[in-house]
Amino acid sequence: MTGDGTRAVRAGLPVAEAYQPPVPPPVFAAHFHLPGDPSVAPYGYGRESNPTWVALQDAVAELESPDERAEALVFPSGMAAISATLLSLVGSGDSVVLPADGYQIWPKLRRRAEERGIVCHTAPTGGDGQLTALRAAWDRGERVRLLWLETPSNPGLDVCDIAGLAREARARGTLVAVDNTLATPLGQRPLELGADLSVASGTKALNGHGDVLLGYVACRDPELVEEIRQWRTVLGAIPGPMEAWLAHRGLATLQLRVARQAENALAVAHALAARPEVSGLRHPGLPEDRDHALAARQMHSFGCVVSFTLPDRAHAERFLAALRLVDDATSFGGVRSTAERRGRWGGDAVPEGFVRLSLGIEDPEDLVADVRRALADAAG
Repeated sequence: MTGDGTRAVRAGLPVAEAYQPPVPPPVFAAHFHLPGDPSVAPYGYGRESNPTWVALQDAVAELESPDERAEALVFPSGMAAISATLLSLVGSGDSVVLPADGYQIWPKLRRRAEERGIVCHTAPTGGDGQLTALRAAWDRGERVRLLWLETPSNPGLDVCDIAGLAREARARGTLVAVDNTLATPLGQRPLELGADLSVASGTKALNGHGDVLLGYVACRDPELVEEIRQWRTVLGAIPGPMEAWLAHRGLATLQLRVARQAENALAVAHALAARPEVSGLRHPGLPEDRDHALAARQMHSFGCVVSFTLPDRAHAERFLAALRLVDDATSFGGVRSTAERRGRWGGDAVPEGFVRLSLGIEDPEDLVADVRRALADAAG
């Protein structure tokens, strides 16, 4: 079996041909020459398929499920992938259990689901909240079609037991989807843990360079994949070939980036733990983190994000302004470190001084020194 680094470099590439580039250039065609029967043609109209997407989809499927081949579908954003998965697989009268502490766009998507007659329940990622919500819905006789997990959660970094929840759900005919954005397929493989679908924003660490909006769904069930594919085709939620090509090109360094980011995140988390003004420190790689044991069982790498709380809004803003190597930006998972005070957006149940810090691939010593200096400046 090849390792993750080799797989990331080679995944989705065609057989090498003399005088051809290692990663084929993006195909921008809206339509293709189409002789004969369209039903057996690999490519016909550009909204249905594109060689550049297919190469990326093959690569993502191989990373998410290297031992038992899955199929992946790419979308123009993570939210497009989430929406397509939820709304194509769940119908009127069905129930779903969604994360109460996940990505902040969920309340808006929940409203759209409820407008379609879907019964939505929410539960926190940590503890037994999701299992309790599931069992309560089953006890009421509801047809729970889908359990949606986001682990580690964003921005709180709570972790839930994918394998345990998947066993419970499968016994009652409930599908399980996992938002795998923060962990990446090299940090966690939900399909191997029993989930039916692994969904992610490729905008973050998968691409890693902050220059692409992208999303994907990976699944081993051909019928589920086809339902989502038809939704993508009918609604036209298709990625641009340039974005797909850039993401595929970026995959070659995924293993190196994920490893360095995880190293940096743990180093910075240890530095933060020594500061008296820091509270609520979370990173699943810290041995003292309340979810560390569970994360160690199901994650191969603990991710690039550290979250913590400073005494108040002004203190957090002084800290962010004093950073020199960390950009003030809302995304995470890129090669450059970023941080923000999450309360500025609203929608997240976090204190005003809550900071989400995403570590890039800079030298760990430099990042630790920058964070320590910024903390000292903010306190002084």
